[in-house]
Amino acid sequence: MSVRTTHRALLSSLLPNDSPDDLAVREGQFYTVVVGSDRVVCFPRTRAAAIRLPERAATLHSLASLDLGFHTPEPLLLGGAHGDEEATYLLLSRIPGEPLEAEALNNPHVADTVAAQYAALLSDLARAGTDKTAQAVIPPAPEGQWRRFAENVRVKLLPLMSDGGRLQAERELAALDILPHLTRAVVHGDLGAENVLWEWTDGLPHLSGVLDWDDVTLGDPAEDLAAIGASYGPEFLERILALGNWSDHGLTTRIAAIRGTFALQQALYALRDGDKEELADGLADYTLVSKTENDPSR
Repeated sequence: MSVRTTHRALLSSLLPNDSPDDLAVREGQFYTVVVGSDRVVCFPRTRAAAIRLPERAATLHSLASLDLGFHTPEPLLLGGAHGDEEATYLLLSRIPGEPLEAEALNNPHVADTVAAQYAALLSDLARAGTDKTAQAVIPPAPEGQWRRFAENVRVKLLPLMSDGGRLQAERELAALDILPHLTRAVVHGDLGAENVLWEWTDGLPHLSGVLDWDDVTLGDPAEDLAAIGASYGPEFLERILALGNWSDHGLTTRIAAIRGTFALQQALYALRDGDKEELADGLADYTLVSKTENDPSR
């Protein structure tokens, strides 16, 4: 049943300028998002996500106090009983714009324009990471986070994989051993295409804002670059790297190592939250039985 049906009365109250039947609904890993003309309602998909909702609101309040150089959603109302995903919601201001389709970058002029704005966005985040106000409200990335991530994958996810999947996962986890502990930039943590909004003017897109700051930390900008590369491909990522002031020669290696963990991250978060659909999707490439494993003659 659609969220527009199950929460019809609530949506009519929270979004009085919109008809529930006309509202757009977007499904994320943690939230079902209902988009109105000037406000957005986030409904947690699981009990665990509902428990985290007050923390998400607090993070967005903190980000609003920073001069990041672009718009972030403003929390307007946290409603419902904490921990009850059916009743809990977060009402946010709506940032105008839409995610950019990958096909738009087939136009070289558009690709250059977008790459320049991504480079500026990352520069703004790096600058904010040195600001004392940001350092006071944004937590640093935990030391040893990738080691703990690898341990959790080995304990919790490897038993769910095929033999070939376990070998693939071990290769990806081994690449994390080279990652240093960095806390020099504000890192969004999930800067994929779906979380960056654009408005078109005179045939060109202009960045209007960034959504979904649940995983924001002071950390390694390679995480955000990896997400951009996963969304738009290596050639577009190279455009951004050519424009940015990247003096760290180990950056591309870190980007590749982090990008290799995205499906495992999705699966681990889904297992934590009890989301079977997202878990199956994250593990899809790790549970396929290879011809060797399925060959009875071996």
